[in-house]
Amino acid sequence: MKKIINSPNTFVNDMLSGIYLAHPDMLTYVENDMHALVKKNIKKGKVGLATGGGSGHLPLFLGYVGEGMLDGCSIGDVFQSSSAQQMLAVTKAVDSGAGVLYIYGNYDGDKMNFEMSAEMADFENNIKVNSVIGRDDVSTADVNNRRGVAGIFFVYKVAGAAADQMLSLEEVTRIAQKAADNVRTMGVALSPCTIPRVGKPSFELGENEMEIGMGIHGEAGIRRGQLNTAEEIVDEMMNPILDDLKLEPGDEVAILMNGLGSTPMEEQYIAFKRVHAILTNRKIKIYHVYTGEFATSMEMAGMSISLFKLDDELKPLLSKPATTPFFVQPQL
Repeated sequence: MKKIINSPNTFVNDMLSGIYLAHPDMLTYVENDMHALVKKNIKKGKVGLATGGGSGHLPLFLGYVGEGMLDGCSIGDVFQSSSAQQMLAVTKAVDSGAGVLYIYGNYDGDKMNFEMSAEMADFENNIKVNSVIGRDDVSTADVNNRRGVAGIFFVYKVAGAAADQMLSLEEVTRIAQKAADNVRTMGVALSPCTIPRVGKPSFELGENEMEIGMGIHGEAGIRRGQLNTAEEIVDEMMNPILDDLKLEPGDEVAILMNGLGSTPMEEQYIAFKRVHAILTNRKIKIYHVYTGEFATSMEMAGMSISLFKLDDELKPLLSKPATTPFFVQPQL
């Protein structure tokens, strides 16, 4: 294992210390726990937006805490859920009287701890909490069992803009759920990743193998086979996205081309060339393209593609500016 770390045992705390030291004007933590990260200068009377999840996915999850997006994030160990107590600490810190919306991925540990935190917030602190769960990974046919992956970025973005307009908790929840219902993602892995505490790759892929639909923790995908060309890979990823999202000529989408940790930007743009051709051929309009690393899996090679179907309500919210230590968007 080759990593620039001090010790596997201090990996997450060292990372968090570095983030707080680098961005003291934007981020802090509460209850003396670096795993309970919150934005500085939370607007009073605004719906609080909180997320959480395991480390190893930067900039997901904590990277979207900032102006125009989220207000707080609870942080677990690598690929492990944060605790209910850490989420409760974040919830209390981001509540300013209008309630709190949780936005998180569809993983058993996260669901259990977020639900427990919401119950404690209501019972102990009289804070109303709603939840929206990301289920954008179309590699699983059953919608209820779909994983929340990179497409949750769009839910954060739209919900953040809605909350900044001082909408009610019910309205922000409705808009966030609408966004979640209109995002689809598919990924492909070309290599494994190594969790520092484990010290060896989490799975094996042959030198010339790829796995379509693999999850961001190494969960099994749809199929494993020989590495194909960029166009063939994109075709196989886009078909289930388009089928599931039921896009029609004239529809408009935003696109997220996401690297998983070790994919050069050059390869992402090669892939986008094919995405553009497919959508153009279907007469689907492209509003905006995000390219880079938005939800990684340590040093995994591979990528994911997310499509976000827009309408007259979602498009202006996506267009609003946002600034976090990891993401900056001017007014579109």
